Amino acid sequence: MIRWRKGEVVRIRREWPGAVELDVAVPEGRCRALAYPALVGRPEPGDEVLLNTTALAMGLGTGGYAMVVALPNRLPEDPQGPGHLVKARYTPMQATVLGADEQDSPHHELLREADSVDGMPVVVADLHSALPPILCGLYEAVPGGAGGGVRVAYVMQDGGALPAWFSMACATLREVGWLAGVVTVGQAFGGDVEAVTTHTGLLAARHVLEADVAIVTQGPGNLGTGTRWGFSGVSAGEAVNAAAVLLGRPVAALRISEGDRRERHLGVSHHSLTAYGRVALARAQVPVPMLPGEFGERVRDQAELLAVRHELVPVPVDGLHEALRASPVRLSTMGRGLEEDLAYFLASAAAGRFAASLLS
Repeated sequence: MIRWRKGEVVRIRREWPGAVELDVAVPEGRCRALAYPALVGRPEPGDEVLLNTTALAMGLGTGGYAMVVALPNRLPEDPQGPGHLVKARYTPMQATVLGADEQDSPHHELLREADSVDGMPVVVADLHSALPPILCGLYEAVPGGAGGGVRVAYVMQDGGALPAWFSMACATLREVGWLAGVVTVGQAFGGDVEAVTTHTGLLAARHVLEADVAIVTQGPGNLGTGTRWGFSGVSAGEAVNAAAVLLGRPVAALRISEGDRRERHLGVSHHSLTAYGRVALARAQVPVPMLPGEFGERVRDQAELLAVRHELVPVPVDGLHEALRASPVRLSTMGRGLEEDLAYFLASAAAGRFAASLLS
C-alpha cells in the first residue's frame, strides 16, 4: 500500500506558495521530495524526514515526488484558530480547515441561504491542464484582457491531487492576477477558500470571491483505467449538473487531442463523451473548436453525439494560438506541450473564448 523511507534533507531545490521541493538522501541514493509546510512544518537541510515514496516508485507523471509525511524530530506547533472541516478524512494526513460554509466562518451568513450563482458562466473541463488555456482564451476575448476587471475563480474538485499547493500553475496564475482565488471542494484542501461540495464551492466562488466566471476541474493527476466509467473525470458531468441547479450557465469544455494516439482519446476523448453525454443530466453549451482539415471534421462528427442533450456552439480558433503562446505558465498535458498537442489547448481556449461572450 505505502512505500516508506527515512531520509535526510540535502538541499531545498525551489519553493512556491504552499510547497517546498527538496533533495533528500535515502538508502537508495537521492530523490526529489515535496513537503507542504502547512501540514508538516518547513524542512531544512539536515532534517530527518519520513517519506512516502509510493508515487515515485510507480513513476507517476504528475507524482514524481517522494512526499514528506513528517519531520519526526521537529514537529510543527498545534494549529490555532477556528475550523472544523476535516479533509483527507481518516487518512494519516487528515487536516482541519475553516470552510466558508461552516458556522464559524465569517461567510456563513452569506452562504447559509445562498441558492444561485446568478447566471455566472461555469466552464467545466476534464483535466487540470485545461485551466491555463481556458484562461488564455477568456482573457483574449474580454476587453482589457487580464487587466480588464473580469474576476475568475477556480473550483478544484478532488478527483486528482488533494492539496491545491501541488499545482505550480495555480500559484503562478494567482500571482499574476489571472485568478481571483482557488476554492477547494470535497476532500481537496489548501485553496484560498475551502468548501464542502462542488455546489458550495460554486456559491463561494460567486459570493465570497465575487467571481464573474468560475472554472471547475479536478486537481492535477487524472486517474483513468481505460474503461468507460473508470476515470476521475466523470466529475465533470456532475459539475455541469451543479452549475445548472444553481442557475449558472454551464460551459462544457471538450477534451480533444491530436497528439494522443490512443483511439479512445483521439479527436474528442471518450471522457468527454461519457461525462457530458451520460453523467451530465442538465443542458450545457458545448464549444466546438472550428479546427481545420480532416481532423476538424472528425471532431465535429464526434461532438454531434452530444447534440441530443446539449447545445453545440461552433467557436473559431483564429488568434487563439497566439494567445496560448502568451500564457504566463508553461502549457502541458499528459507530458505534451503546446505544439505537440495544439488541438487540446485550442479546444480549452475556445471554451474560455465562448465563456467570455456570455459576459456581455
